[in-house]
Amino acid sequence: MDPNFDAATQTAPAPAGDAVPVCVFDAAGLKAWLADREPRVRAWVESSGFEPKAGAVCPIPGESGKVERILCGRDADTPDIWRIAALPERLPPGDYALETGADPAEAALGWMLGAYRFDRYKTAEKKARPILGLPGGIDRERLTATVEAVFLARDLINTPAEDMKPSDLTAAAETVAGRHGADFRVTVGDDLLERNYPAIHAVGRAAADAPRLIDLAWGDPDRPKVTLVGKGVCFDSGGLGIKPASGMKLMKKDMGGAATVLGLAGTIMALDLPVRLRLLIPAVENAIAGNAYRPMDVIRTRSGTTVEIGHTDAEGRVILCDALAEAAGEEPDLLLDVATLTGAARVALGTELPALFCNDDDLAGDILAQGEAADDPLWRLPLWPGYRKRIEGDAGDITNAPEGPFGGAITAALFLERFVGGAARWAHIDTMGWNLTARPGRPKGGEAMALRALFATIEARYA
Repeated sequence: MDPNFDAATQTAPAPAGDAVPVCVFDAAGLKAWLADREPRVRAWVESSGFEPKAGAVCPIPGESGKVERILCGRDADTPDIWRIAALPERLPPGDYALETGADPAEAALGWMLGAYRFDRYKTAEKKARPILGLPGGIDRERLTATVEAVFLARDLINTPAEDMKPSDLTAAAETVAGRHGADFRVTVGDDLLERNYPAIHAVGRAAADAPRLIDLAWGDPDRPKVTLVGKGVCFDSGGLGIKPASGMKLMKKDMGGAATVLGLAGTIMALDLPVRLRLLIPAVENAIAGNAYRPMDVIRTRSGTTVEIGHTDAEGRVILCDALAEAAGEEPDLLLDVATLTGAARVALGTELPALFCNDDDLAGDILAQGEAADDPLWRLPLWPGYRKRIEGDAGDITNAPEGPFGGAITAALFLERFVGGAARWAHIDTMGWNLTARPGRPKGGEAMALRALFATIEARYA
């Protein structure tokens, strides 16, 4: 393998001397460019039927018959990041270089994200891939850290539950901690009861692979405290309130929140942001056995609040309450949690737009603005106080499954809010964590939705 070739991102430090130029045009730009071309080029583009719309590609052969240039179309509203993101799928192996039509750093990031493949279980021989040379002036360290974070999250989410049990997720987190010299510890099985994490234990105790709380810490303790919490349900059967087969099929992705914050933590450490970082991941499998937690059980939590179990398939918020209480106890300057928490958020916003809940308007505005700038969008939903009465329990203080079909994403967020009292600035992201269909740079499968938006928010506040 070429030592200058980055296999993970399909890029090279600089364009090769014979790299094929890639040009991105809208209709006006193409017309102006063609006006200065020789007749054979104009004739080729016209006869090919190429229209400069998003997704359209036109290879132009040179006099030797080899491709001398690639034309790509774009729509006016296509962000720079996605303008060439489909090309790693569509171009043959070879060296390429962006010539015009998009911001080089953004386009390079899109190319990298579009080069992702989850082929761990494929037996076919791996094919050579096209390589994009990066022009001078691009911050390669930043690009690589971002792409590695997204790839890590995608890999973890895409891995089948047989190979992504709580212990496997723990190993992945320990690897990230070791790479950056972070402190790492994990509380496993009955030790959760000894150390007062009873809700995590209750949800995960029926699984063969024991429940646990992953805890990573990094950075100068005197710096501002930034704490990340991610839902790590490595597989969700629904527990005794078992899901139908159709609802269970994608539940390997139910640790998508944990994967996202682990990738985010890796980026923070790789780029050495001046924060005191803590990462907490409650990792469980919501399984079925004789000791599984039951509907109408009342579970004590780390904060002392009791939770009445209205439904065993609303387990994510139950494990998060212990982790959030632990996080809030340190009164961090910023507390973020990411979770594949509710179908209600998907009903409200669809599968491509994570829901944002936040107790601080300035923070919410920052996250939304950074998401828009990075084309990693979120949409804010309210922590509507009028619905707090809906999470009140009968036998316990609160219930994990309020009656009725309405406002489920909001009531889930209000449930979590009960456990973050010590955090002045808290945001909760309810995410799909999965692309149902492929788009340029975003292949079908696991996705680190909001990761780039959250990193940009943290960097803007503390760097």
